[in-house]
Amino acid sequence: MVRDVSFGQYFPGKSLLHRIDPRAKLLCFIAFVVVIFFTFNYASLGLIVAAMVFLVAVSGIAPKFYFKSLKVILVVVLITSVLNLFYGSGEAIWEWWILRLTWNGIHRAVFVTVRIICLILASSCLTFTTSPTELTDALERLMKPLAKIHFPVHEIAMMMSLALRFVPTLLEETDKLMQAQKARGADMESGGFFKRVRSLIPILIPLFVSAFRRAYDIATAMECRCYRGGSGRTRMKILHMSARDIIAMIATALLIGGVIVCNLLLASVI
Repeated sequence: MVRDVSFGQYFPGKSLLHRIDPRAKLLCFIAFVVVIFFTFNYASLGLIVAAMVFLVAVSGIAPKFYFKSLKVILVVVLITSVLNLFYGSGEAIWEWWILRLTWNGIHRAVFVTVRIICLILASSCLTFTTSPTELTDALERLMKPLAKIHFPVHEIAMMMSLALRFVPTLLEETDKLMQAQKARGADMESGGFFKRVRSLIPILIPLFVSAFRRAYDIATAMECRCYRGGSGRTRMKILHMSARDIIAMIATALLIGGVIVCNLLLASVI
């Protein structure tokens, strides 16, 4: 199952999203994530879902990879949805022991589930269509004004880029360790939840050791190449804003405006 996880990977391509400037994509992504949590009725939620379907369609990435990225948080989504289902206020439509189902709880469960799914899909859409190098450059450019107050802009951007870069690597390493343990007779798929969690302990220790070893190797390699941070650093690709980037930001602003109008004109359901 670990090998099927695609979150954090980059898929080279020539789709519309691939050609948008990473700074514009990052700004649109942040605005999209914020507006997701300001959907208070089904009309505004529908706008977000429609926008998410459009982004997946124009990304040029097969939908199966988006479904794979949802596997990581599927259990979290189910648990959150069930908890919100019995947490609503109002008149009960079904009640048993401490469980109390209301229409308000159903609305909460729907909104929470859709919001989390859209959040993961939007994150996957960003990482699928933007390379770690482009994300680093975009983050550093956007946070450049903070350097005037001695904020470590380049270091923060580099750490986030390396973290995204090694998500697929660590997942692949985890899968190899699990296969090696199974070959030695370890049982990781039977038994209850707590037994399966305990069976993962032999995996975590060598995984942490491998992660620290990789971090040390990267630090050594950067020092050997005389890496000294962002001061005086040149770039192979210079970022330039174009008309499609402006259009993308305008479309995001229109989406935010549409959500605000829906929230103001239509009654809230949660």
